[in-house]
This record gives sequence, C-alpha cells and structure tokens, in this order.
Amino acid sequence: MARLYLFAEGETERKFADNLLKPHLANLGVFLHRPALIAHARRRGIAHRGGGHNYEAMRTDIRNFLVQQHYGDVYFTTMIDLYAIHPGFPGLQDCENLRHDPLARVEALERAFADDIGDPPFVPYIQLHEFEAVLFCDPAAFRLHYEHCDRQVEQLRAIADSHASPELIDDGPQTAPSKRIIAEFPKYKNAKPVVGPEVAELIGLEAIRSKCPHFASWLSRLEGLAS
Repeated sequence: MARLYLFAEGETERKFADNLLKPHLANLGVFLHRPALIAHARRRGIAHRGGGHNYEAMRTDIRNFLVQQHYGDVYFTTMIDLYAIHPGFPGLQDCENLRHDPLARVEALERAFADDIGDPPFVPYIQLHEFEAVLFCDPAAFRLHYEHCDRQVEQLRAIADSHASPELIDDGPQTAPSKRIIAEFPKYKNAKPVVGPEVAELIGLEAIRSKCPHFASWLSRLEGLAS
C-alpha cells in the first residue's frame, strides 16, 4: 500500500481531504495520513501552521518533511489555492502571460513548484481558483445548512452555468468562488471549515471530478500511486 502525506492550506481543505479523499483512496490501496496544515512561518524553530501565504516557510516545511519521511512507497501532495497565492511563489511572474488560460497557468505553476521542491515523490496540486469552486458543482447542496434559500441557490447555479467549469470562476477579490458564496450566504465566512467540507461531501467526489477537470487530473494521479 502506498502512503500519502497531504499539506493543506487551511482547515477547510484539511477536512475535505480527511472526509472525502482519505476513504476513497484507501479503497484503491493509497493510505492518506491525517493532512497537515502548511507552515506559514517559523519562529524559534517552531512552525506556525495554516494559511499557506508565505512560500519560503511552506517550501522549508515541505522539504524538511520530505527528508524525514523519504523511504518506501511514500508520496507527498498539496492542496493550496491559486487565489491570493504568495507573490514569491516560483514561476508566478513567468506565468503572467497565461492569465487568459487559467488551466495552462495553474499547470505551469505546478511544474515550477515541483521543480523548486526537487523531489520525484512530490505531487503538487494548486486548486483552480480556490477550494470553493468545487461547491459550485451542485449549489443545491447548500440546503444542508441553510433554510429557505432557493433564491441564493439559483444565484449560485446561474454563476456555475455561466462558466464551462466551476474551476474557471475567476479570482477577483470580490468575485472569487468564496466571495460569491459569502455574498449569498454571509454566515459561510465564519463557518467555512465546517460547511465547506460537508457541502462537498454531499456533492460527492464523482460529481466534482466530472465538472472540475484539473481536480480530476490530480485525483487520478493520486489514485494511481498504489500501482
């Protein structure tokens, strides 16, 4: 059985990985350890975790972990957002000319990330544009947490229908997926770590992978680690 470690940007991503990815991958022979929050700073030798908005701290944390766990069928991956990515992220400036093609841009950033980490068992993943994109795969799932919300669900569905994929909902400061959800459900802002993973779980991995090709490609790579 292959073993997989996942570095998550925040608690929302960590719970999503724990609740959905872990049992799914276990059935395919890939054991996902409890996801760890990415370090955003290191003070007096102690890593402060969550946020993922300091690339140097993230890089140091991942590389230290790779050295410690570098044996057998062990692999490492990430789950971080393209939205508000750290300005020091490798390849970011070189990819400015790809803003018209978000998929090509995020794939180029992942290649630069892999090159910078420099370890074959490392499988980088950057969510296009942020975790909340997957929740647009079926906005009706928000009814799990919010009552009398037909209007809000239809608003989110209209946004999803206006894009070829939920992953293409843009990364504007007021129009990124999470911002659009908060505009309809203000309470989501402070409840993301609970509501987000539970809504995603109701939607299901198969629905998410069918509508989010970049996510689907990453999931397929993780599924294939056992072989």
